[in-house]
Amino acid sequence: MNLPNLLTSSRIYLSPVFFLSFYIPLWTGRGGILAVILLWVIYFLMEISDAVDGSLARALDQVTDTGKLLDPFADVVSRLTYFVCFVATGIMPAWAFILIMYREFGITYLRMILYREGYALAARKGGKLKAVLYAIAGGAGLFIHTCRLLGWFSSFMDTMILVVKGLFAAAALIALISFIDYLRAYYRYKSKL
Repeated sequence: MNLPNLLTSSRIYLSPVFFLSFYIPLWTGRGGILAVILLWVIYFLMEISDAVDGSLARALDQVTDTGKLLDPFADVVSRLTYFVCFVATGIMPAWAFILIMYREFGITYLRMILYREGYALAARKGGKLKAVLYAIAGGAGLFIHTCRLLGWFSSFMDTMILVVKGLFAAAALIALISFIDYLRAYYRYKSKL
């Protein structure tokens, strides 16, 4: 496995660590500050690896079809992991999660079909914009979780949650728009066959 793909894979391995770090303080009532630090480190590692793995693959001339498929899969695993945590704790609206999840699984399915036909569907501009919005909304959700665990800004919590839910709604809308763009790309490819 080349270095960019190893970096991409790290998001998959870090996802269950994020989940456990998120929930252990909620289950046990202990380790809040340590969990918060670990969650932020994992979050930044996942998002930074997403930002640099493709550039690194191009710079090292190590772009592979495996990497083109592994990268979006790792994105889905990592982001759906923290989104599930946010839904379960009331930070993210369930409807936004469902739209995002359906979009991600739909794109994964399209990629599998095209890969079987010898074509790797790489990320598109709409997908990249969606990834940025996911990262922003995810960071905002993690900020809310941090504030709750550490008792910060409790008098502003309702307003902050409302703002963050707005970010998740925007992420769901961009996800839907980007899914339509991928569908169009899929049908353009199929029409050439």
